Amino acid sequence: MFVLAELKDNVRIAPDQFNLKLVDAVRDEIDRKLANKVLLNVGLCIALKDIVSLKDSIILPGDGASHTEVLFRYVVFRPMVGTVITGKIRNCSREGVHVTLGFFDDILIPHAALQHPSRFDEAEQAWVWEYPLEDGAKHDLFMDVGEPIKFRVSREIFEETSPIGPPKAEAQTQQGASSSAAVASATSQEVKTPYRIIGAINESGLGVLSWWDQQGKDDEQDDEEDEEYDDEDGEGACEE
Repeated sequence: MFVLAELKDNVRIAPDQFNLKLVDAVRDEIDRKLANKVLLNVGLCIALKDIVSLKDSIILPGDGASHTEVLFRYVVFRPMVGTVITGKIRNCSREGVHVTLGFFDDILIPHAALQHPSRFDEAEQAWVWEYPLEDGAKHDLFMDVGEPIKFRVSREIFEETSPIGPPKAEAQTQQGASSSAAVASATSQEVKTPYRIIGAINESGLGVLSWWDQQGKDDEQDDEEDEEYDDEDGEGACEE
C-alpha cells in the first residue's frame, strides 16, 4: 500500500534558512513542497524517508538563495491493483460507494462492482445488498455512512491537473463579450482529481465488515450447538 519512490529535485534554500544545517533545511523544504501532494504516476506523498545524496550548492546571479540538486526517497501511498484495503464509507450516491481512509478520500466503488444484487435506497441515501436467504426471501444489508468496509483495488486513475495554458476563448468572447463572461466560463470548468482509486467488493469476504462478523458468529454458534448435540448422543450411548 505504501511504497518508496526515489526522486530528484533542485531544492531552493532561502537566505533566512542559512543558519540551519543544509540537510535539515533541505528536509524541511522537501516536506513543505511535497507532503500531502499527488505526483503524476507516482502517488500521494506522505513523508520523507531519507536523503540519498546532496550535490554542491550554487547561488544564481540575482538570487541570494542557494540551489542544491538532491536525490531522496519519499514514502508514497500507491496501493497495487489487487490489494485488499479496509476503509470507512464516506457517503453513497447513484454512482456508487465513496470510501475514505482518513488521509485519502478519492476512492470509489462503482455500483457495478458492489455485491449482487444491490439497489440504491433514495430515502436512506445508501446502497443495499439484497442478500438471498435459503427460503428464497431477501435480507437487506445496508452500506451506511461510517461503516468499516473492506474492498479490493481494481484500478487507479491519474489526471494532469496543472494548468497548461489560458482557457480557450469561446465564441461569445470572439464576438466582443465582456471579460467577466470569460472568467465565469473558466471557473465553471470541472475540477479534476489528480489521483483516484477504483475498488470492488463483489466477491466473498469483501464489503461491510459487520456482514461477515455476524456470519462468523452465527457459524460459531451452529458449531457449538452441533458439539452439544454430539455430546448428548455420546452420553446416551454410554448409559445404554
